[in-house]
Amino acid sequence: MSRLEAKKPPLFISEPLTGDAVSQSLSLLSGILKSSYGPAGRLKQLHNGMGGCVCTTSQSSALLGHLSISQPVLRVLTASVRNHVSRFSDCGLFTAILCCGFIENFRSLNVAPFTIIKISKHLLSLCMDHLKSEACGCRVSVDFSSVGALVCLVRSILTSKPACMLSKTEVDHLTSLILKAFIFTVPCNVETNAILGKCVIIPVKGRRVVDSTVLPGLLIETPEIQLGKPPAIKRTGSNIIKIALFSVSMSGDGFNPEEGTIAVHHGVSLEVSELNQLLNVGKQLVEDEVGLVVCQKVMHPSLKQYLKENGVMAVDRAGLCVMEPLGRMTGSQPIASIHSLSPGCYGSLKDLCIESFALKHFLHLIPEDTVICSLVLCNRSETAWDELKRVCETAEHVLQLTVKEPLALLGGGCTETHLASYIRYKSSSLPASTFKDLDCSQTQYQLVAEGFCRSLESVARSLSHDGEEILTDMVYGHCWFVPPGSPCVSKWSDLVSKCGCGMNDNSEDLSWRFLQGQSGSPVIQDCPKEPSVKVADLLTLDCFAAKCSGLQVALETANLILDLSYIIEDQN
Repeated sequence: MSRLEAKKPPLFISEPLTGDAVSQSLSLLSGILKSSYGPAGRLKQLHNGMGGCVCTTSQSSALLGHLSISQPVLRVLTASVRNHVSRFSDCGLFTAILCCGFIENFRSLNVAPFTIIKISKHLLSLCMDHLKSEACGCRVSVDFSSVGALVCLVRSILTSKPACMLSKTEVDHLTSLILKAFIFTVPCNVETNAILGKCVIIPVKGRRVVDSTVLPGLLIETPEIQLGKPPAIKRTGSNIIKIALFSVSMSGDGFNPEEGTIAVHHGVSLEVSELNQLLNVGKQLVEDEVGLVVCQKVMHPSLKQYLKENGVMAVDRAGLCVMEPLGRMTGSQPIASIHSLSPGCYGSLKDLCIESFALKHFLHLIPEDTVICSLVLCNRSETAWDELKRVCETAEHVLQLTVKEPLALLGGGCTETHLASYIRYKSSSLPASTFKDLDCSQTQYQLVAEGFCRSLESVARSLSHDGEEILTDMVYGHCWFVPPGSPCVSKWSDLVSKCGCGMNDNSEDLSWRFLQGQSGSPVIQDCPKEPSVKVADLLTLDCFAAKCSGLQVALETANLILDLSYIIEDQN
């Protein structure tokens, strides 16, 4: 009989934020995230102690997905950020850094957590109202009649991830491809509830980035097909190719003993019976004038040969990832049984041909109406390709979000410093009734507001990795970077040329000052002005929906953590 151990009582940890372990873990995580932020962010190499693949990245989805975190407080934080990234794909590092900043700044205040939470929610509402107002100086309208703002959005995403190792020429090439792919996914006939299509990424590793291309329709890798003129395909009377899509195995071994017992008559072969059924399916496909059969799984060689002899092309082992876009592109319904075929399950294609990329052969399916396209994505190494694939998927998702809400926010730290300037201005001129409604004093409100602003500015400061001095101007509230090692001058305009987002230049006196660190007296200033011109080449832009959500998630998660009184851990 095995020895039984007595159950251990649960471990109670009171006021977890006051413990050194949580403080050190939070500081370490914050440092990792801040050092990864922005175009000059430092790369992180992640692997486990038992071997396996190595991930080199600065992306939040990869970082938080590979980090093993045992601290309960940090697991709450990372789970919130990962949930945000799963919904918006962008602004993950922004959300995580800002959340860490809120926690670090708020917990040092001599103000009750309940009061901090009430005041910070009010500050968040001021931010969101400002971001959604026409007078907001860090908001840009996206005009879909031209591609200027869209180019800036995509370029900003591509250049923010140094692990992709892209040159300027490669960034420009990929930007145009991603926009072209996105335009392919927009339906031509817009209805009330229009649904955007999908861009399927085809991996080609070991080739130059500029070899990447976009094709309308879908590419399916077919190693057995040789490059050249495709075989004659049966077409219908209207000159279209009818397609059948099977999600069930057609290998002839459909009877699985694990699913139960099958009773058969003496002398009957299950294999022969199954093959006969498959050949009957083939005969019906030929009679129904089907020209192309695509099977997600394996197809029996005899069935493939029969279809080929009757002018029907058969492709098997297509995989699960192509089934949804292929069904949507052709209008076919995946057939889940070989025992019943309905004429309504077939789809149609305009044409097909053979394409070749880097010694790989693909069947190119060309639809009547293009809402599905294929991005043949190339990069020199597997590590760089993996990072680039994530970036391209993020860019596609950001463009889709921008269609729903055609707005963008200024990047390069300018939105964060602008919001900090705005909050300092608003919090200095609130009526006494506001403090009464929040059940707090004006001093408490000012303390929390300053912690809120410092947290926003800490995100902008995280963009500096090489010792640059960071300034903010007193007119627009934008962020400016002074190159390291610059000489002492009497005028800041001699050292700075453009702000972080690229909208403002040094042609006017903007009364620059150093961006505040963790110490220093807050500067009361006027409401930051709206720039007179909101269109410029090479602007750095961020996704409006993703950044607004990140701001809300960061504060809500920080407030949740600040409100923790106990952590109860099961020790068994």
